[in-house]
Amino acid sequence: MRYRILGGTGIEVSAYCLGTMMFGSAGNPDHDDSIRVIHAALDQGVNFVDTADMYSAGESEEIVGKALQGRRDDVVLATKVHFPMGEGPNRGGNSRRWITRAVEASLKRLRTDWIDLYQIHRPDHRTDLEETLAALTDLVRQGKIRAFGSSAFPAHETVEAYHVARQRGLYRFRTEQPPYNVLARGIEGDVLPTAQRLGMGVLTYSPLGWGFLTGRYRKGQQIDLSRGRAARAPQRFDPSVPVNAAKLEVVEELVKLADELGRTLPELAVAFVAAHPAVTSVILGPRTMEQLESLLKGASLVLDDAVLDRIDELVPPGTNVYPPVALWSPAPLTDPALRRRPLTDRAAS
Repeated sequence: MRYRILGGTGIEVSAYCLGTMMFGSAGNPDHDDSIRVIHAALDQGVNFVDTADMYSAGESEEIVGKALQGRRDDVVLATKVHFPMGEGPNRGGNSRRWITRAVEASLKRLRTDWIDLYQIHRPDHRTDLEETLAALTDLVRQGKIRAFGSSAFPAHETVEAYHVARQRGLYRFRTEQPPYNVLARGIEGDVLPTAQRLGMGVLTYSPLGWGFLTGRYRKGQQIDLSRGRAARAPQRFDPSVPVNAAKLEVVEELVKLADELGRTLPELAVAFVAAHPAVTSVILGPRTMEQLESLLKGASLVLDDAVLDRIDELVPPGTNVYPPVALWSPAPLTDPALRRRPLTDRAAS
């Protein structure tokens, strides 16, 4: 296992991070089995574990907390805050009020006194960035977290946060967690170069492109839209949808390339993400032991320039075959009131 420094913090993390979104009711509800998967990853050199308070409504954090008993000092533990954790107002977001409540709940579920990396899961334009950064800075000074980062932030939000921190004498985001894979390379044009310039660590998620880079979905084969992820979001898997057809075309070529290398498609996909110089660690999100073992087989795979050039021909750098659905959308694109002048102003003009 290779290790890299996390965003100038001096903390060494494995080049592959164990993501735990699939542990709990949203994936594997068997706690004992999930714990075995976590232990297997640690035994193979993974020392970086990523979760979030909203994964299975806190259940993922509980599983991780149980799994790390007796091994906590050897693990770099990351979790996140932002999404609602209950009904009613003020139970989510990036306000000081919510962050200070949420971190205590995460610490309790994780059975630990500190969190190594606490991440803001998404931007929140209802909350001033200074308010968020000040709350996180206080948590570092209190010893409850060691560092903090962002997730799915667009490049301009990352730059704004950097300048706010400098101007106000606050600690800054040390990491960014974006979706990134062979089929979704858009962040190569802005997010990744920005992180490099600011000295931030990058831990990427979705290396298998919603399952398309597992080889499970192939051109010309029947895709069962009533099972698994396809049942939850059939529009992302229906081969009659042009963007899905485009993904399947690229997958066929990637399978051929992987075969030439004597590797599987998942191994090739994960190695591609790890090859980018901005990427510190690739988050793997297995649900079962078999999936973990399949993904970790690629840990030793290093792609040479010839292979990377072949991939560039299939999916040009900085382009998306599909738009990563988990990326944040600017408020003016989702709220019409923010892009239309009041009728009175328009009448006056």
